[in-house]
Amino acid sequence: MTIRVLIVDDHPVFRDGLTAALAASDRIEVAATAGDGAEAVEMAGSGRFDVIVMDLSLPSMSGIDATARISELPDAPAVLVVTMVDDDDTIAAALQAGARGYVLKGASGEQIATAVHTIADGGAIFGSGIATHILRRTTQAPSPTADGGLTDRERDVLALLAEGASNAQIARALGLSVKTVQNYVSRILDKLQVADRTQAALLGRRRR
Repeated sequence: MTIRVLIVDDHPVFRDGLTAALAASDRIEVAATAGDGAEAVEMAGSGRFDVIVMDLSLPSMSGIDATARISELPDAPAVLVVTMVDDDDTIAAALQAGARGYVLKGASGEQIATAVHTIADGGAIFGSGIATHILRRTTQAPSPTADGGLTDRERDVLALLAEGASNAQIARALGLSVKTVQNYVSRILDKLQVADRTQAALLGRRRR
């Protein structure tokens, strides 16, 4: 299946370079580009995209605000943040807005293409150094119990979550239905006292 991508960045040189890098990757079609957040929201609402590659420092509307608005759309595309900004508060705000991945602009075109593939398939991905920021914020919160009382099967699901696997990928790996995996993920979030699968995945990495 072809992954239709919208690239949002206000720097034409970076935007054009990333367009060329992603277009050379298997399965990826750069369907459109945008230069600011408001334009990105409008295009996301009127076009069919699977992944939006989003800068955060944009004119007229920040990438975080654009991500939040796009995430509220019916059948919203997954948002991959690609930015220079790596402070804890900004990373947390982008994830809370609905971003499924966060990669720094120092990453190679191949690494960004891999991130696009991962989130298009329902996974989540964080570039080098980003997971450390998120983990630091997570460990500042009240700590859940040692294992949250997880069952063996829930630990199996958590281990795959920690690798960035989507529900469909977990289902195939464990021989379960997607609905059953969704139920396991919900129970894991509840037992670990975390808000979403991203925090659960980071806790899973700590425990490996």
